[in-house]
Amino acid sequence: MKKFSVTAVLTGLMVLGISAVAMAADAGAMAEAAKLFASTVMAAGLGIGIAAFGTGIGQGLAVKGAVEGTARNPEVSGKITVTMLIGLAMIESLAIYALVICLILLYAYPMAEPVKKFIGM
Repeated sequence: MKKFSVTAVLTGLMVLGISAVAMAADAGAMAEAAKLFASTVMAAGLGIGIAAFGTGIGQGLAVKGAVEGTARNPEVSGKITVTMLIGLAMIESLAIYALVICLILLYAYPMAEPVKKFIGM
């Protein structure tokens, strides 16, 4: 519950900060840039969340299959474990690729500088 309340407070502060920027901006480009920046941040967060969820499911299924295979045939547990670890590394690389894309969205965003200057950061 504490984690949820901290997340809710931080989300509320972010919304208030973005809305203050949008209200203080002229009717033109800065309000649109702030909206686009907020949308980019939310897309990056949602993207890494979906990637983590998908890779978690994939890793769970991989470990489940390896454990079932070892239970059926204990003599080949070494080969099963090696194959499972290679598979887990491949699955985890997908989450790392998603993280890289999200970080690119966040830190290589072309409108980040004007929004930062406008906010006063």
